[in-house]
Amino acid sequence: MTRAFRYSAASPAVLRQNARHGFAARHALCHYGSDTVYSFIPKNGCSTMRLSLAVANGCIADEQDWLWIHANNETFRASLRELARARFTFVILRCPFSRLASAFLDKIVSRKPDFWELHRAEGERFDPASLSFRGFVKLLQKPGHLRRNLHWAPQSDFLVYKDYVFWGALESFDAAKQKIEMETGMTILDARPWTAHGTSGGEVVEAQNFADMTLHRLEGLKIDGRLPPHAQLYDAQLRESVARLYADDLKLYIERLGRERLTFPDIEIP
Repeated sequence: MTRAFRYSAASPAVLRQNARHGFAARHALCHYGSDTVYSFIPKNGCSTMRLSLAVANGCIADEQDWLWIHANNETFRASLRELARARFTFVILRCPFSRLASAFLDKIVSRKPDFWELHRAEGERFDPASLSFRGFVKLLQKPGHLRRNLHWAPQSDFLVYKDYVFWGALESFDAAKQKIEMETGMTILDARPWTAHGTSGGEVVEAQNFADMTLHRLEGLKIDGRLPPHAQLYDAQLRESVARLYADDLKLYIERLGRERLTFPDIEIP
């Protein structure tokens, strides 16, 4: 069965010059043994899935070779023919509020290269130690910053197809794992103990709002193994701001997976 592409008809140019299709296609990976295409979205369990693909495709032996995946993001990239003729297609979506909070706690609070790229793009005009989650969201509202980094770019940008055979939710990953393993014969291997990219393993700190807590203070909490729950980075204003920034992602998530798994199920979509 031929699969309909999401962005191919958006431009009259030669397909290889269609930037939106090209971006999505670069993030569509093959599991060769089951004729499957998986669209990977950063911060949506993609290290676990890329590790599992690398083992299933015979390139590495097991989890101990996990570093291999970071130099091979495009090694299993699907060709146009593979994209069009895939038997099984799937993607894992994540609540946009949780995904952005996770990216902030991982990439920004720990001041990884993603942070310094944003800092340079801003002409180094803000103090790294005093930035807060509110300040980070304000930066993303400036032209060019929302899509500057893969870890907070809209999820819809990564979708090469209009529809997938299976839409999974990171919030219900055990159920998604069972479906993917059944359809593909792959074994899904948990990359989190190896990569330390996640933000769900620390002790949850006491209830309070962390929207304006500085990176300096948040970094101290993180070093102590204490993390704010994602929802507590938001107040009403930030919920509205992020809902506007990621309106398409919220609509997509609700359409495919419903509202009940969202961090803020009652949010109004602009």
